[in-house]
Amino acid sequence: MDVYKTEQIRNVVLMGHGSCGKTTLAEAMANLCGLTSRMGRVEDGNTVSDFDKEEQKRHFSISTSLIPVPWNKVKINVLDTPGYFDFVGEVEEAVGAADAAIIVISGKAGVQVGAQKAWALCEKYKLPRMIFITDMDLEDANYEAIVENLQELYGKKVAPLHFPIRDGAKLTGYVDVVKKAAFTFKDKGAKAEGAVPAGHCSDLLETYHAELMESVAETSEEFMERYFGGEEFTVEEVNEALAANVRDASIVPVSMGSPVGLLGVSTLLDDIVELFPSPNMRPCTGTDQKSGEAFEANYDDAKAKSAYVWKTIADPFLGKYSYIKVCSGVITSDDTLVNVESGDEERLGKLYVMEGQKPIEVPELHAGDIGAVAKLSSVKTGDSLATKAAPVLYEKTKLSTPYTCKRYKAVKKGEEDKIAQALAKLMSEDNTLKIVNDGANRQTLLYGIGDQQLDVIVSKLKERYKAEVELSKPKVPFRETIRKNSDVEGKHKKQSGGHGQYGHVKMRFEPSGDMETPYVFEQVVVGGAVPKNYFPAVEKGIQESVQKGPLAAYPVVGVKAILYDGSYHPVDSSEMAFKTAAILAFKKGFMDASPVLLEPIVSMKVTVPDKFTGDVMGDLNKRRGRVLGMNPDHQGNTIIEADVPQLEIYGYSTDLRSMTGGSGDFEYQFARYEQAPSDIQQKEIEARASALENAEE
Repeated sequence: MDVYKTEQIRNVVLMGHGSCGKTTLAEAMANLCGLTSRMGRVEDGNTVSDFDKEEQKRHFSISTSLIPVPWNKVKINVLDTPGYFDFVGEVEEAVGAADAAIIVISGKAGVQVGAQKAWALCEKYKLPRMIFITDMDLEDANYEAIVENLQELYGKKVAPLHFPIRDGAKLTGYVDVVKKAAFTFKDKGAKAEGAVPAGHCSDLLETYHAELMESVAETSEEFMERYFGGEEFTVEEVNEALAANVRDASIVPVSMGSPVGLLGVSTLLDDIVELFPSPNMRPCTGTDQKSGEAFEANYDDAKAKSAYVWKTIADPFLGKYSYIKVCSGVITSDDTLVNVESGDEERLGKLYVMEGQKPIEVPELHAGDIGAVAKLSSVKTGDSLATKAAPVLYEKTKLSTPYTCKRYKAVKKGEEDKIAQALAKLMSEDNTLKIVNDGANRQTLLYGIGDQQLDVIVSKLKERYKAEVELSKPKVPFRETIRKNSDVEGKHKKQSGGHGQYGHVKMRFEPSGDMETPYVFEQVVVGGAVPKNYFPAVEKGIQESVQKGPLAAYPVVGVKAILYDGSYHPVDSSEMAFKTAAILAFKKGFMDASPVLLEPIVSMKVTVPDKFTGDVMGDLNKRRGRVLGMNPDHQGNTIIEADVPQLEIYGYSTDLRSMTGGSGDFEYQFARYEQAPSDIQQKEIEARASALENAEE
């Protein structure tokens, strides 16, 4: 592939709801520019961007893929992202690497939640964007209704540039709102100009043209005066104003077509080249680690070399590729750069641009370009690469926090290390995956954005790495404590020829009031009833006992143990005997002091559109949640704050999506422990006893 300079590059992310047609649009672009000889189909598993076996099996995108599309001497780096919410981390990474976005909307399905979330992400990153309405060859596609819906949501900044001409259900051409001309589709995306059909098309053109001219007039005082003076703008003036407005996101153009038949795709590519900014029109700032000052990279070829690693592929067949976006300078093959995060030097070797899974070697990458480097040992997603002289660190892309959690176990014993290594590779690809070892409950937890993502991970482990795991509901980390005082003794006495074993303690147990600390140990022994040298052994017995409480084998918190008396034998007493005596005393003392189970409570924030507030509040009440407050976010949503028992939030991600059509979001963090209701305690103690009997722990 040719080398492209910064001005000849457009980095464009395709976003939208799941199954709205993003991958088909990317495939049409690749086919139209000659990268492929025929159009692949998602259903057939033969598209350029959905190359992973899981994507081909499931018929939807799971990770972001890159397709460089050469068009009119410009390279458009197309980032095709997943639409399903479980893979939002992939979208967030791609948005961080892009300079503009195309929000794809199905003409049949209309404006779905995924499109609205895509818009919100563009707002967050101040990304210029266009909207492409696809499936316009379907009979029930409704362009006007979608435009109207978009303008209701986002105002008159949504401006149609084209609208369809249809012959019954068939899409035959489109009207260009700027040129006030009609175009008829010919073979392979070609088109012929003609007059705008009379009737509805003509009326719609006048409406859309007037709206567009009003938006253009607002770009300058001169234009505003001319507009109110009744003067017409030239096509060149309109295009120039449009480009400026699109780049600062004050206008969002709407285009349409049917990628399956390559209809409207060439027009979209033309608009990308003409209206979207090249990288050097976008700001990019890092921090020079030597001077501590801001480094204005701004995708300038003339500045010191630096790059940001925005994505990693660690496939056993493809190998490891680090996807980089060059932030400044011109990076060439065999450059030696420093991983600013770790301080390790890395020799880059060959540089590639990725065509789906196919690496195409290039000699250099200019500022603003996106490429890949193989086998960088110390480099992971989010790292910065720069020269030793100017070690520039770029801010990492903030990804969604994973809250969906499942316990996992190896299906075959002895494969734990193999699974751990495979999961480490999968986590290097997907930064929204997290593993937590819960030693207190003897379980390993896998966190992700949702159940579908975790299901894909299990499948990848099996297919890629021949390692099988089973997922199950995680054990909730209950705790045990006492509510009253007790006074007990523990005696360990054993005689079996020779030296025997003798340890005897008298102890009081009471609540310590500190639920952060397992136990507090005190000794108030007088007269040497228990020699001082056995005090540590007694404490060790308590220390071991609190790891698995007598009630349901959960860790103990908030207990004060006071050793006040006992006895010893000058020959048979030992540290082990006193430790055992303390363990016996603890078990009896704990059970005599009104033991209870404590359950973890999380503080949860649920953000939902106002119309779903009642449903969500009702559901939280069913989960034993206590709603603490509701606040509007002034964007049509309500933020509900509630304290909810952790036991009740398993599967909440799926349930919330179901209640809100995917538009609800939530986050939570551990707040405190509270005494569980008696019925919950009884149920948990019985279940725990059964699990221990069946050796399931």
